[in-house]
Formats: sequence, structure tokens, C-alpha cells
Amino acid sequence: MDMQSNALMALGMGVIVTFIIISVLISVLMIVAHWFVYTKAGQPGWAVLIPIYNFIVLLKIVGRPVWWIFLVLQVILFEVIFILNPGILTGVLYGASAITTIFTCIIIVNGLSKSFGKDAGFTVGLIFLGFIFYPILGFGKAKYIGPGGIPPTADTPADSSVQQL
Repeated sequence: MDMQSNALMALGMGVIVTFIIISVLISVLMIVAHWFVYTKAGQPGWAVLIPIYNFIVLLKIVGRPVWWIFLVLQVILFEVIFILNPGILTGVLYGASAITTIFTCIIIVNGLSKSFGKDAGFTVGLIFLGFIFYPILGFGKAKYIGPGGIPPTADTPADSSVQQL
């Protein structure tokens, strides 16, 4: 190898290492921000570390029924079915489940915004610039109002946060 190849390889490795370090820092920031969001909502912060359970807790925070987890996880099932048996019908089912999952996630993120008194613009920020807006939500002055932005009343205690559809 000549000197130019070594320099290019060193530059490439430097870029890769920098990318990895930045990715790890953003990941840690997002975990801590979500931890604070969960804590502000009266839920255990450690729940963000446990897959699937963290989503169940998020559904409770936004006031959606637990069965909504299946609206998000269905895409995995249809992806496996499509991989095992590719075809037009399974492709259509996979595409439809992906669209359902996207809309479900948007509704949940909007519910999170409303739960902290934020508007649709903040929802857009959470979706497209989450690495900025989740820390704003977690570390900022936003207060948890209630599931979906509806404060608990005497008729609906704070622990019955799941709305029925």
C-alpha cells in the first residue's frame, strides 16, 4: 500500500469512529430523555430499558389501550409471512400493516404531545427531529397533564389512564 491509500484508510476509520461515538451519545441522550418523560408522567423511568414493556407504559401515558401494541407489532408478523411466502397477497398485507403501524405510531406520538400540553407542531418535531424534541420534553418545563392531555378528575382517577375506544 502506498502512503495515499493509508491516509485514505485512516480518514475513513476516523469518520467511522466519529460516527459511532456520535451515535452512542445520541442514543444515551434519547434513553435519558425518555426516562425523564416517563418519570414526569408518574411511570418508572427504568421501563424505557425493557423492550415491549416500555411500549406498554407509553400506551398508558398517552391513554391508549394495551392491545394497541398489536397494531405496531403486526408488521413484524406480516414481514415474516411475506419472507416465507412472497406473493402479491402477502405483499399487500405487509404493505397495509406497515401503513397501519405508521399511522398508529403517529397517533401515539401525538397523544404524548397532548399529554404534556403540546400541540400538533410539537408532534411533528417529535416525529422528524426526535433527538431534539424528546430532550425538550424530558428536560424542559413541560408538565404531564394526563393521558392524551385530559387531566384526571374525581370521576376518573389518575391510575385509570387507559381510554376505551
